[in-house]
Amino acid sequence: MTYRLRYSDHALEDIDRLYDYLLVHDREIARRAYEAIIKAAEILREFPFTGRKLSNEDSLLRELLVPFGSSGYVMLFEIEDSQTVTILAIRHQREDDYH
Repeated sequence: MTYRLRYSDHALEDIDRLYDYLLVHDREIARRAYEAIIKAAEILREFPFTGRKLSNEDSLLRELLVPFGSSGYVMLFEIEDSQTVTILAIRHQREDDYH
């Protein structure tokens, strides 16, 4: 079964923020980071339960680790129903928490 993948407005803002941060330093690295995030998100279309549960109370709210370089990103997402996965937020692993 293939799930429909949605991005919240907040997640889209996170992608822009993360991309813009890297773009100042290196255009190629910014592009590769963007592609890594999008590629990881696409995995959720087929395997949404791949991500780790955030709590035992809500098994549908999950995180997915996105490796990139020596660290990577963390994607917060929710399995909304039997057809839809929504990416809620994305942060760099060195950031404190989701904004």
